[in-house]
Amino acid sequence: MEKISSPAGDPSLDFPQDFRCPISMELMRDPVTISTGVTYERRNIERWFHTYKKRTCPATMQSIESLEMTPNHTLKRLIVGWLDSQADQCLSTPARRQSAKHDELAAVLGTIDSSPFKVSSLRKLRSILEMGDEVKEDFKRLGGVEVLVRIIVQILVENLDFATFRACEEALGVLHQVPVSDEDEQILQLLMKPDCMRSMCIMLQRGSMEARFCTISAFQKMAKADYHWNYVAQDQGIDFFKSLLEIVSDEICTKASSSALKLLIEILEASKKSRLKAIEAGGVCTLVELLPDSNISKSEKILKLIKLLCECAEGRLAFTEHGLGISAVAKKMLNVSPGATKIGVKILWLISSFHATEKVLEEMLVSGAVKKLVALLNIGSGQSSTKDRVVKILKLHGRVWRRYPCFPSDVKAYLGLENDNTC
Repeated sequence: MEKISSPAGDPSLDFPQDFRCPISMELMRDPVTISTGVTYERRNIERWFHTYKKRTCPATMQSIESLEMTPNHTLKRLIVGWLDSQADQCLSTPARRQSAKHDELAAVLGTIDSSPFKVSSLRKLRSILEMGDEVKEDFKRLGGVEVLVRIIVQILVENLDFATFRACEEALGVLHQVPVSDEDEQILQLLMKPDCMRSMCIMLQRGSMEARFCTISAFQKMAKADYHWNYVAQDQGIDFFKSLLEIVSDEICTKASSSALKLLIEILEASKKSRLKAIEAGGVCTLVELLPDSNISKSEKILKLIKLLCECAEGRLAFTEHGLGISAVAKKMLNVSPGATKIGVKILWLISSFHATEKVLEEMLVSGAVKKLVALLNIGSGQSSTKDRVVKILKLHGRVWRRYPCFPSDVKAYLGLENDNTC
């Protein structure tokens, strides 16, 4: 148990009311919560129960059956943090500056667990955090994220309760405002706990658009810690990816759509099992249909996702079975950016190498994909990995394409096919 002492040895400090035991009105050193939700100093409530043989709550006078006491670690940490900040202030050390809203934050966090009005308290927290980075850092030091996680995981137990669901949405909104870096290891570990992950996945599927965006923001915070995304694929299945793809397809909330695309890239790059689940969720079809009308930034991200999915046999099959797949990729090549063109060539290489049916090869020619590949041979000087891949594609299938009159004769010569009579 962490020892609590008054800063600078001053016992006369005006402690916040929520830090005082309701029985003795003294600063609590070992706070515990009883079944009524009220917190007391352990030795005081034990004396009330065992010495005076009382079976009521001293603050509310409610009758109670269980004498069980639960350590209130959050309040303990708040008290320790408040005392530390007071000590810093007394010693004029700027290392841990408290914000102007420190006491208000501490008071809200200290009572939110037992409050029946969690949504109102969480909205108050959001408004306080809007006051700047100093307040947000104070919030983290006071154990604010731990409080939010406890509220978020409640929907696993009471997910049909409207008030609990709304409190979870508001808690995610508060969490969205909190900056998390690689140094916040304890916070990241809290977010990565299985119950918290399951709760956020529920919110991704059923929450409001704002709540979904805030959930994606929380997932992106975890991506910084190299979260093992295979867990999501195994535990949540295709519903998780269907929800992300639905947000990607949303044309109204472009901010949420862009964030969902980035998150999908991070997940699929890190986990091959997740790619299979995304394919099963209809990811290839969704992405191909979004590609034609996407802007430069979105096109690059979608092409990258299609490439990741096409690295799986199931993804290549889904891509070739979609009537617009090859055409959509070909139209973006040379029309978006060098990066998009490079990814487009990689997709065509994967398809033509592992799924070179007569239908696929004919579609590549008719859609203009072969024409784009030929054009790439004449762009820039010297060799590159993209040009090397183009040459390999043309050499691999040139004998098929040379039968068509639209196949350039100079490319036949370049590939050494002008005298090839192979049918």
